[in-house]
Amino acid sequence: MNNSNLGHGEEDQQRKKESIDSRFNQTLRNVQGLLKGRSIPGKVLLTRRSDPLDDSGLQERSPSYQRSFSQNDAGTSEDMDKSIEGKLRNTNNSDSNTTVNKLRSSTSYIENSAKEGQKSAVGARATDSARVTKFNKELSGQMIILERLRELAWSGVPPYMRPNVWRLLLGYAPPNSDRREGVLRRKRLEYLDCVAQFYDIPDTERSDDEINMLRQIAVDCPRTVPDVTFFQQAQVQKSLERILYTWAIRHPASGYVQGINDLVTPFLVVFLSEYLEGSIDGWSISDLSSENISNIEADCYWCLSKLLDGMQDHYTFAQPGIQRLVFKLKELVRRIDGKLFSGLQFSP
Repeated sequence: MNNSNLGHGEEDQQRKKESIDSRFNQTLRNVQGLLKGRSIPGKVLLTRRSDPLDDSGLQERSPSYQRSFSQNDAGTSEDMDKSIEGKLRNTNNSDSNTTVNKLRSSTSYIENSAKEGQKSAVGARATDSARVTKFNKELSGQMIILERLRELAWSGVPPYMRPNVWRLLLGYAPPNSDRREGVLRRKRLEYLDCVAQFYDIPDTERSDDEINMLRQIAVDCPRTVPDVTFFQQAQVQKSLERILYTWAIRHPASGYVQGINDLVTPFLVVFLSEYLEGSIDGWSISDLSSENISNIEADCYWCLSKLLDGMQDHYTFAQPGIQRLVFKLKELVRRIDGKLFSGLQFSP
C-alpha cells in the first residue's frame, strides 16, 4: 500500500513537471511569435510606424513603436507573473522555481526589447534630423565648401536636396550663391541655342553619320527603363533624344554610344522631382510648362557633360579609359598577391 501511494506520488510529480515544461515551452513559442510580429492573445503587440520623417513632429510621433492590445488581453506583465506564481505555488521542487524565473525573464525580455526598439527608432530619427540640419547649414552659406558638402553627401542626400547638391558637386552650379542663379540662367539659354543649332534642323542639313546617330538614339530611347511607364511617354523620349543628340554632336571624339542613355535617367528623375510630386508612377510630363521642361533638359545635359568629362575616353575608339582602369586593377592585384606570398615561408 505504501509502495502504491509512493508510486502515485511520483506519477503526480511527473505530470506536474510535464505540465510546467509544457507551459514554459508554450511561453517560449509565444515570445518567438511576438518577436516575429505575430498576434499573441493576452500579450502586448508591437507595430512599427511608417511615418515619413518630419522634424517638426518628431516629438509628437516618437517613439516609432506604439503599443496595441489584442481583444483577449489578459492584463499587464505583473498580473501575468502573479497568475503564474499562484498556479505553481504548491509545487515545491526546484524545477518550479526555475520555470517561474524563466517566465519572468521572458516577459522582462519582451518589455526591454520594446524599450530598446523605441530608443533605436528615436535615435535614427534624431540622426536623420541632425544630417538634414548639417545639409541646411552647408547649403545656406554664401560660399559653399564643396569638400565638406561632398563628405556629408557620401552617406546619402535627402531626396528634396538632391537637385541642388548634384548641380554643385558636379561643378555645374557655382558654389558662390551670388553667382548661381545667373550662371544657371546663362547655361540653360546656351543649351537651347545648341538644340536650335544642331537638333531642330531638317535631315538634309545633317551628314550621313549624324543621321545614323540620330536614328540609333531614337531606337535606344524607348529601351530606356522599359519597365517604368513614365519613360514610355512620347514627350519624355523626345527630351532624352534632344539631350543625347546634342551632347553627341558637341563631343565628336566619342559621339553617341549605347549606354549613355542610361546615364541620363538618374539626372532626369532627380531634376523632375523639383516640379512633380509623389511616385514616378503617377508622373506626367504634360503637367509641366515648356519652360520647365527645357530647364530640366538643360540641367540634365550639363550634368551629363560634367560626368562624362572625366570618363569620355571610356567611349572613344579602343576604349583607352577602360584599358587604363584594367591596368590599374591588374597592378593592384599584383601588389596584393606579392604581399600575401611574401608572408609565406616556403620556396617556390
